[in-house]
Amino acid sequence: MTVDGRAEDARQSAPDRGAATRDLILDAAERLFAERGLLATSNRQIGEAAGQGNNSVVGYHFGGRSELVLAVLRRHTAAVERLRGGLLAELRPESPLRDRVECLVRPLPAHLATLGGRTWHARFLAQAGTEPSLREVVRADAEASPTVGQALDGMVRLLPALPPGVRADRAEMSRQLVVHMCAERERSLHDGNAPARQAWESTTAGLIDALVGLWLAPVTPTACPDPAWRNTPGGSGVK
Repeated sequence: MTVDGRAEDARQSAPDRGAATRDLILDAAERLFAERGLLATSNRQIGEAAGQGNNSVVGYHFGGRSELVLAVLRRHTAAVERLRGGLLAELRPESPLRDRVECLVRPLPAHLATLGGRTWHARFLAQAGTEPSLREVVRADAEASPTVGQALDGMVRLLPALPPGVRADRAEMSRQLVVHMCAERERSLHDGNAPARQAWESTTAGLIDALVGLWLAPVTPTACPDPAWRNTPGGSGVK
């Protein structure tokens, strides 16, 4: 091979090596964040777990901690969005509330079920969502999902009138419940308690049941900060 040929091979393989290194870092970061928490995990530990000898390798490829967390999140975003988009496409105008809640719930556990073997993503989401310095980053990324917004809009149209604050609270309750229950199920699966697909299916069904009840629950007047809404007919609960 000529010198020019070797140089061309080097230029072509460098991006591939960089991508492979980034994948190793993301795998290690997701696992360590899930197992230890974000504050207890250093970039040096992530680099070592990824098999990298350079202590600055994580910063070189991802910059700050927020950028690394977002990169881990977005590795899974496209797959989850595709699953939810497919469920939304199957809905009809007459589809009941339960089917619409399923669009909100099923994509995450269904995605986790397809990964095979051990997974850490749900526990990573739970850890990242409770870390004070990153909580808003994680929430903003979740709220930017177009399919989540579409699913929520379809649900709200079938519900009794809810004041905006209550609606926002229940959307956040829904997100938290899905993430943290998936994290608990992911943890239990590592103990070998049930086949993964069976476990994720039962988790999905239980979450759908719970969230249908949550969204249909009456609103206690003192829980609503809008006095105008509290004084309207039906303002204290389900019509």
